[in-house]
Amino acid sequence: MRTLVLNAGYEPLAVVSFKRALVLVLNQKATILAGIDNAVVRSARQEFEMPSVILLSRYVRIPSSRRVPVSRRGILRRDSNRCGYCAQPATTIDHIMPKSRGGKETWENLVACCLRCNNNKGDRTPAEIGWELKVLPKMPTGMVWNVRGSERPQPEWGEYLALQSRAA
Repeated sequence: MRTLVLNAGYEPLAVVSFKRALVLVLNQKATILAGIDNAVVRSARQEFEMPSVILLSRYVRIPSSRRVPVSRRGILRRDSNRCGYCAQPATTIDHIMPKSRGGKETWENLVACCLRCNNNKGDRTPAEIGWELKVLPKMPTGMVWNVRGSERPQPEWGEYLALQSRAA
């Protein structure tokens, strides 16, 4: 189970495991704002509500970086599963500057690509074959990308994520 962590301004910071959330609550670093209906965690002597949303009462370092890690799934998601060259449905990713020529695994050098375009492009750059990119490849931004796990929100998170979108 996952738990949404909010700061004092009710802004989403992270999504953590319910164990990490429960430790923060037990150490009085956070309070439970919403729990999962009829779900409890039992210890030898106590029973605790399963946290779904917690509010930090003081600063706690959340172990995650603001840099979104590059992944095949992330590239496809950023480009809406559309080929960066022909806008057809994409199933692969392509290095704009080929790896054999020093192209890096970065958000700016990777684009979603259909199998046909990927095979036709081969080991060349788009400029060498007269192609233009239909998208501007860049690192994605926004809460859904920075708060890992928020792309699949729990039902209990709705009102708290709505607060964030109204404030933005």
